[in-house]
Amino acid sequence: MQPLNIALFQWLGAGHAPNAQLLGFASLVAGGASWLCLALLGGVAWRRPAQRSYAMAALAAAAVAAIAAHALADALHMPRPFVAGLSPAYIEHGARGSLPSAHASVMFTVALVLCLRPTLRTLGLAVFAIALVTGWARIYVGVHFPLDIAAGLGLAALITGLFWALSIAVRRFAVPLIARDDARTMHP
Repeated sequence: MQPLNIALFQWLGAGHAPNAQLLGFASLVAGGASWLCLALLGGVAWRRPAQRSYAMAALAAAAVAAIAAHALADALHMPRPFVAGLSPAYIEHGARGSLPSAHASVMFTVALVLCLRPTLRTLGLAVFAIALVTGWARIYVGVHFPLDIAAGLGLAALITGLFWALSIAVRRFAVPLIARDDARTMHP
């Protein structure tokens, strides 16, 4: 798997002779696109009051993704491309483990969770596209291998599946219990 990962990195990454314009764009995206996704999620919470609690739940899922991604990266301790000497790190970055990408895990989790809700699906697809471009950018600037980004997507899919199952369980079991308790309180 590692030879394929290295070959894909050499095809997608800047390497030691980057295109200056592409490197500028990739550096901007690699460092700032996650803030754009957070702003979009904040926009949902602010401009769509009916979706506010769902946006907060998506943010909680993103936090779970970040914690899980960092824990896995620390446990697996896969080297980054710049640590392996395949490319300089064109943005400031630590040398800790890179698999899975925390940026990819968080951004894809937000995208997939938003896609679960029909009224937010278009926004979810936009965040997914931003996550894809960010994944490429983080490869280009030398801080991730392609497999790191794919693993982030896989982790996001797993967390989104758990989110979906939990939301069904809450609707099926917790909401009726709360409604029943509220009815008893109102009509003793």
